[in-house]
Amino acid sequence: MTTVSLAMAWNPIDWPLTHGPIPYAVLAAGWGSLFVLALLARSRTWWRRRLPAALLAAAALSLLLDAVVDGWWHPFPEGVPRYVTWWIAVALLGLSLAGFRMPGAARRRKLLAVGAGALVLLMASSQVNRGFGQYPTGRIMLAPWLSETQDLTTDKATRTVSPPPGKVLEEVWQAPPGLPEKGTVSIVPIPGTKSGFTARDAYVYLPPAYQATPRPLLPVVVLITGQPGNPGDWVLGGQVNEALDAFAAEHNGLAPIVVMPDQLGSIWANTLCFDSNIANVQTYLAKDVPDWVHSHLQTARGRQSWSIGGASMGGTCALQLAVNAPEVYGSFLDMAGQEEPTLGTREQTVKEAFDGDESKFNAVDPVQVMARKQFPDTAAAIVVGRTDNEFRPQQEKIFEAVRAAGMKAKFDLMAGGHGWVIFRPGIVEQLPWLAQQTGLIR
Repeated sequence: MTTVSLAMAWNPIDWPLTHGPIPYAVLAAGWGSLFVLALLARSRTWWRRRLPAALLAAAALSLLLDAVVDGWWHPFPEGVPRYVTWWIAVALLGLSLAGFRMPGAARRRKLLAVGAGALVLLMASSQVNRGFGQYPTGRIMLAPWLSETQDLTTDKATRTVSPPPGKVLEEVWQAPPGLPEKGTVSIVPIPGTKSGFTARDAYVYLPPAYQATPRPLLPVVVLITGQPGNPGDWVLGGQVNEALDAFAAEHNGLAPIVVMPDQLGSIWANTLCFDSNIANVQTYLAKDVPDWVHSHLQTARGRQSWSIGGASMGGTCALQLAVNAPEVYGSFLDMAGQEEPTLGTREQTVKEAFDGDESKFNAVDPVQVMARKQFPDTAAAIVVGRTDNEFRPQQEKIFEAVRAAGMKAKFDLMAGGHGWVIFRPGIVEQLPWLAQQTGLIR
């Protein structure tokens, strides 16, 4: 174990990008480059014309981008965090200054301007990454090229193990000799047979015990990413497969089967996870995905063995499926989700998704569904960052709503704000709870 840790410590792609010397060195280099670009000049033309022009251009581009993002694009359903728009503005300033340095400059000065502009851009990207925690190391940033996947194991075992009433799977399972140490990750298409939804390929994690004979009938966790996002984000950025392997190592190879389907259709789309004018995603997640799992894999059946979870918009989606398809999912994990699904405003959401018919929205909006119905057989875990000023108040309202609806609920605060800075460690902390709710461990 020590050898592996030392090897990783000396491997540059494992050096931290969100804390320690690297982000601070990038920050210093970026501000220094911005100082050089803006203030180190002898030319009167620079001070009288080009510097003011560069500042005006950067300000205009920043305002235009802010108007586009907040006005009609809405790449994030909850809006773009202020620190992100601030660092985008800094990046635009650096690029603008570099661009206005170029005309008439010698080749060497042009190269210096390009290099300085690139450092400002790198600084801004680094600071946004620190806020979201998307890429804590270079290895995770390079995961789409470094990660390996395997063909899905679809063979059906002739002998299986399931717990009798009153027992959990771990109490009756005996790991055979030679069990693999790690599970497998596969990329598979899950067609929208009943929903008509065109989904991107899903990711599926099968724990070591799934390779055993006899095969334990494992519970299933459906895990949804945020928006914008890709189905593979939980593996490539969230490292959920490593968390599951670690869990399996402590439980004789047992861990939930985790299916990570697409609920968006494309990286910037927002389907709201409803059946609406936009797409029939509720049907996809409540019928097509379970049907595919039952036809391709051997798993535990019944709502108590199935859970759904997600982060940000994915957490909202998990809540929606838990209350609108409670016959499928007996528990859910909502990490930093919203108070209600949204395209930006309630009016815009109802107009685009339901032709302006608010009664259709009210029929499936999770808070309003919970106000009308009780869910005493559903378990809920609500998780949010302690300093997440946008989502913490919303999650507190959701927690009160699920408790009022009779659910067995818990509320966990984590250190940090909004992003993978809490989603990544959050799934590690919630795995035991998910395993307990789905009958895997006591």
